[in-house]
Amino acid sequence: MTTLGVFNYWVAVVLTMIGLYLVMASDNLVKKLVGLNIFQTAVFLIYITIGKVEGGTAPILKEGFDVYSNPLPHVLILTAIVVAVATTSVGLALVTRIKEEYGSVEEAEMRKQDEE
Repeated sequence: MTTLGVFNYWVAVVLTMIGLYLVMASDNLVKKLVGLNIFQTAVFLIYITIGKVEGGTAPILKEGFDVYSNPLPHVLILTAIVVAVATTSVGLALVTRIKEEYGSVEEAEMRKQDEE
């Protein structure tokens, strides 16, 4: 495999590391949600990359085509994107409620208020 052939995998690894870093290193809840979304995007990219077959066509039976790509990973990713949007909206709603209750979205400030 050439360097260009594994480009998608390198992008997925970089996105995974960025998302994981944002989730672990940030105290801001909105930044954590952004990190989770970046992490999810990396997973989507891996599944779509795995689902592509070189020289493969859509699985529609026609004369002259012998190699077909599997559509299942693409369908699963469409479902996962819908779930990711719903999860993000619920997360943002929770962050909004936390902001109303504590006046901040920083974990350190929330902990300090809980200790008082």
